Amino acid sequence: QVQLVESGGGLVPSGGSLRLSCASSISISSFRIMAWHRQVPGKERELVATISSDGTITHEDSVKGRFTISRDNAKMYLQMNSLKPDDTGVYFCNAVGRLNSPYWGQGTQVTVSS
Repeated sequence: QVQLVESGGGLVPSGGSLRLSCASSISISSFRIMAWHRQVPGKERELVATISSDGTITHEDSVKGRFTISRDNAKMYLQMNSLKPDDTGVYFCNAVGRLNSPYWGQGTQVTVSS
């Protein structure tokens, strides 16, 4: 069973930075695409950023210029700068295997105070 584990969340003031990490129980190179999503209570989970095995990267419009997704052989990351209260939520790591099997982490809470 593939496991994804997020870390790096916390409480930061508006304008602050955090770096989220996603560790996998199998090689990161096993995944065709990886992504970060976030969810706030009462709202649907939304896509934040994606990174594919060929290096293609996308960022949702509201985080462009502030967040950066990356990956190395060990983990996937989300560098979050200039954080705003609207960025508050639970951030989830998501990965899709070569046979399109989806996997999710348990989430890490990010809280940005105003």
